[in-house]
Amino acid sequence: MIHPFLENRLTVNRRYFLGKLSIGLGSLALGSLLIKDLFNSDSDLNSSSLPLGLPHFAPRAKRVIYLFQNGAPSQLESFDYKPLLNKMFGQDLPASIRNGQRLTGMTSVQKTFPLVGSYIPFHQHGQAGTWISDLFPNIAKVVDDICIIKSMHTEAINHDPALTFMQTGAQQGNRPSMGAWLSYGLGTENQNLPAYTVLLSKGKGNGQGVYSKLWTNGFLDSLHQGVQLSNSEERVLYLNDQEGMSRDDRRKMLDVLNEMNAMNFEDVNDPEIKTKIEQYELAYRMQTAVPEITDLSTEPDSVIKMYGPECLIPGTYASNCLLARKLSESGVRFVQLYHQGWDQHNNLAGEMPSQAKDVDRASAALIQDLKQRGLLDETLVIWGGEFGRTNYCQGPLSAMNYGRDHHPRAYSIFMAGGGVKPGIVYGETDELGYNITENPVHVNDFHATVLHLLGLDHEKLTYKHLGRRYRLTDVAGNVVNQIIA
Repeated sequence: MIHPFLENRLTVNRRYFLGKLSIGLGSLALGSLLIKDLFNSDSDLNSSSLPLGLPHFAPRAKRVIYLFQNGAPSQLESFDYKPLLNKMFGQDLPASIRNGQRLTGMTSVQKTFPLVGSYIPFHQHGQAGTWISDLFPNIAKVVDDICIIKSMHTEAINHDPALTFMQTGAQQGNRPSMGAWLSYGLGTENQNLPAYTVLLSKGKGNGQGVYSKLWTNGFLDSLHQGVQLSNSEERVLYLNDQEGMSRDDRRKMLDVLNEMNAMNFEDVNDPEIKTKIEQYELAYRMQTAVPEITDLSTEPDSVIKMYGPECLIPGTYASNCLLARKLSESGVRFVQLYHQGWDQHNNLAGEMPSQAKDVDRASAALIQDLKQRGLLDETLVIWGGEFGRTNYCQGPLSAMNYGRDHHPRAYSIFMAGGGVKPGIVYGETDELGYNITENPVHVNDFHATVLHLLGLDHEKLTYKHLGRRYRLTDVAGNVVNQIIA
């Protein structure tokens, strides 16, 4: 005999049935909107072209534009104002401050570490009176839209491991990059474009190398690898049809090739074969989409004026910023810019102004452009390098041609849009700009926060490889909730 309480729970009346049914149908409708072709009978639910799943929770941002300043710009000439350094010019860095920190081979031979302040004036800007170097007058104008983090830190002290760490969450190579993880976790918003694109530009300063391992898919499916756009007329190499081949010929060729690959997959069951088929099809669709998006000549004069005339010259930082907006606006999930030339070990006074001039106007214009289009709230913009610069001089101070060495213990970046609190400064360093005194943010914390803003739990976004589960943050990382709006 069934207990009366259980019998009551098992009773299903008309109102209960219709109520539950409406919830189920609503969920199906939501799924069909969020995952394109989810209920298309021709789609393969095991296809790697589909997202790993819906976001773990409601996202604040849909996409990312990462303006990476390759070579590490000096925080002491940009966003970390330290007037005491100017007063202590030439004095030796106290041993109690350095506390035996590891040095690079370039300054480990120095017997003294003379302090040098910024030769560039700082002024306060915005509602909060944030200190910004005069090298960045345009970024200063949008300071109320950005969040400056002055307490970033890392373990890596040399460029390659530090750069690789910022981009992939590991100092060694062959790990998936941030863009690859987002492509894997969220998929693409535009079926005619890759989820992850890469743009390169060079400044006039001392440059550090940029390698394809920085936008690799690592052990993820190759579909998630970043697609590099070139600075030539042919933005994606080998994308266009050869002379004499029509669009119909290309379609017929792909159909036959897909059939052969499908038969091969049946024989060997290698998932990379299916990925290859998808990449061929994506390239076919990109033949129409890419030329239209990469044509900047259609932009109105007001936009060209905002970014500056250099935005019409392919390969410049300004051009790449404008192109990043167009790609992001068209649904590219992760747009990565690398701007080389920030490695000022000497002649900092000569090189940094030109580097700043390269990026200041276009970086601010990108934020303004996204804001006026109503896209900033859903687009996370990140600006910064792989580590900071020392507060002491590299080389002889008497030459007045000094530079600054690598400094992983404290550096500055900024973020804008995508659910980040605008107009704030987070974290602080000591009066000499050497050690962090408030709210340290490790690279793992930075990655965890970026994923969180896109609706992803960094501890749940994992991939099993060689017997263990990997994630972008490895076994560390905490979301910096204080910078989230």
